Amino acid sequence: MSPVFPMLTVLTMFYYLCLRRRARTAARGEMTNSHRTIESNSRTSPLNAEVVQYAKEVVDFSSHYGSENSMSYTMWNLAGVPNVFPSSGDFTQTAVFRTYGTWWDQCPSASLPFKRTPPDFQSQDYVELTFEQQVYPTAVHVLETYHPGAVIRILACSANPYSPSPPAEVRWEILWSERPTKVNASQARQFKPCIKQINFPTNLIRLEVNSSLLDYYTELDAVVLHGMKDKPLLSLKTSLIDMNDLEEDDYEEKDGCGMDNLNKKLSSTALGEGPNNGYFDKLPYELIQLILNHLTLPDLCRLAQTCKLLNQHCYDPLQYIHLNLQPYWAKLNDTSLEFLQTRCTLVQWLNLSWTGNRGFISVAGFSRFLKVCGSELVRLELSCSHFLNETCLEIISETCPDLQELNLSSCDKLPAQAFNHIAKLCGLKRLVLYRTKVEQTALLSILNFCSELQHLSLGSCVMIEDYDVIASMIGAKCKKLRTLDLWRCKNITENGIAELASGCPLLEELDLGWCPTLQSSTGCFAKLARQLPNLQKLFLTANRSVCDTDIEELACNCTRLRQLDILGKNN
Repeated sequence: MSPVFPMLTVLTMFYYLCLRRRARTAARGEMTNSHRTIESNSRTSPLNAEVVQYAKEVVDFSSHYGSENSMSYTMWNLAGVPNVFPSSGDFTQTAVFRTYGTWWDQCPSASLPFKRTPPDFQSQDYVELTFEQQVYPTAVHVLETYHPGAVIRILACSANPYSPSPPAEVRWEILWSERPTKVNASQARQFKPCIKQINFPTNLIRLEVNSSLLDYYTELDAVVLHGMKDKPLLSLKTSLIDMNDLEEDDYEEKDGCGMDNLNKKLSSTALGEGPNNGYFDKLPYELIQLILNHLTLPDLCRLAQTCKLLNQHCYDPLQYIHLNLQPYWAKLNDTSLEFLQTRCTLVQWLNLSWTGNRGFISVAGFSRFLKVCGSELVRLELSCSHFLNETCLEIISETCPDLQELNLSSCDKLPAQAFNHIAKLCGLKRLVLYRTKVEQTALLSILNFCSELQHLSLGSCVMIEDYDVIASMIGAKCKKLRTLDLWRCKNITENGIAELASGCPLLEELDLGWCPTLQSSTGCFAKLARQLPNLQKLFLTANRSVCDTDIEELACNCTRLRQLDILGKNN
């Protein structure tokens, strides 16, 4: 009987290869067939019914150009049928992100990039959309009406936002991704990328964008999800083998963005004692540390499983001085943070932006991690981290005494009373509160106690009642302020501007875009130009009153000015 077993092995391998090739060929056919023009809201085929549906709701996003109290240029315009498409041009009924191009990263308020960011993680903004029905996606079409080309990743989630009971497991799967590419046209287009097949139904789609190569703001009109109610026949035939696991060039395996196995990699592994470590035994400890600095976090975890010497290096807390966990938002959870605790006791820069949503990170898990790893923190990025509550901010204020930078951008679910704890962080130099519900009383307390502030973002903070009072406090307390974002503050007047100009002479960047209560006739812009000679960036976007005298004053007095936005003025 012994000769039979090799033959069985060969036949098994042959069957496996045939099945894999057949599945890949079928998958390519599925992707080719997904390029369709939208003709109706639903179609039928002999085997299965295809559902074509527009987004029902916009449930989360990182930024938008519009106001929180309006529909013009907001992400909410992505819900429903197209408002503009197939027309091209600049329309207020579209969804527009806050920025474009590279200038945003070159202005005085820009933060330094984190080390160890995977090269394939290029996302700058995102928007999440829900649909009425859960389907197995066959196509996702994005209707772009102006300066297309920003979308670089499309993901699907297994959780149903409309289900009354929470899911046992939440999975995100990348349907399509590519690096940012330049599109040499500004006209409208229907973007129809070839998406991969997934093995669960979804009605929650996420678009991630990178606008760095655009010449102007990208404008999106609608998103269309095509899919089958029942699992496609291909998936049923190949259900024994997950074809995503077989792809050698799969995105998640290639750059470590997917963290299905990262918790296993983060956990300690028993390593046998080898006879020697080759040339690594001859290298100085510091040199090996320097070499390992170039590895991404998943690669560092993989290397830790090779031998005891490299395991020791990979667990050295000095390797985790800068820890950027944003690229792994889709899988990072309490278990991940627990595994990282022992090696992050010296972390100084921590980026948890976009992480923890939909129950991935609990308040208790975040608190445990920060109590162990927060004592050395200097910079903490928490943009769009919706797991945060008042307890979290209290923990931050108690465990991070040396914190200098705190980013809470678009944490719009944080209750107003939570911001009172920020006033305890007296050493803060950078504070980002864009699109938060911070109220006037809490903000005045923060400004009173955080006199070291150099960078302050209060864009789209709609709960502040009187910006003149805030501006007066900034001018009195924040003498070192270099950049100030007051984008879409609704009621600042020439009195507040006068307080700012006289009290903050070091200002290099000032954003007064879409501040309708400022009028050039009061002389406020000319006074700014005369009292703030260090200005490098000034936004007066959509202020209809800017006149020639204001421009002449800026030209004469602000010789370092590099960015001036007067888009939308009448004259």
